[in-house]
Formats: sequence, structure tokens, C-alpha cells
Amino acid sequence: QVQLVESGGGLVQAGASLRLSCVISGRTASNTAMGWFRQAPGKEREFVAAINRIGFSTHYTDSVKDRFTISRDNTKNTLYLQMNSLKPEDTAVYYCAAAVTRAILVLTTTAQYDYWGQGTQVTVSS
Repeated sequence: QVQLVESGGGLVQAGASLRLSCVISGRTASNTAMGWFRQAPGKEREFVAAINRIGFSTHYTDSVKDRFTISRDNTKNTLYLQMNSLKPEDTAVYYCAAAVTRAILVLTTTAQYDYWGQGTQVTVSS
């Protein structure tokens, strides 16, 4: 059974940085496209960033471009999200997601993913 476990969230001030990690077990990471999504209170879960299963292609939502960087280390079965210049509007629960695929694709919608982590809270104070 595939499991995703996120870590690295916390409470920070605006302008600070955080790095989220997501460890995948039960499936070789190189066979999964992966992504980060977030959900703020009262809002729908939204796409943040995604990376293909090999790691050379990425995609970001416009609001985090040039501030967030998604990466992966398949030797450690781990996905990362480096978040710099955090803003209060980045406050949300952040979820990692995995999709089993042989295609080299970047997936950007919730419906395309098969597995989800439990989420990690990121709170940015002004």
C-alpha cells in the first residue's frame, strides 16, 4: 500500500522560508508523478506545483512562481517543496500527492492523483 508522509510545516513570519518534505513508501518513487496542493480554510484544494516522475519537468501555479521550488530525490523516495518569501496568503494545509504512471508527465489537477498525504500546516503571519 502506498503511503505519503509530509513534514516541515510550521508557523513563520512573512518573508521567511520553509522546506516541506514528503516521503513515499510502498511504491518506487521513479514510477510516480508527484505534486503539491494546498487548502486554506473555507476554500477548495488548489494546485501548487508538480514534477514528472524523472524530475526534469516542473510546473507551478502563477502565485508561487519564482518563490517556490519543487524537487525530488528518487534515491530517497522523497519529494520536496522549498518555499521562499512566504506571504500570509500562502497559509494553508499543504498536501503531497502521487500518481502511478509510466508517462513522463506533469500532472496539475487533483483528479489525476491516486494517493495523498495527511497534510502539513503552514501558517504565515504578517
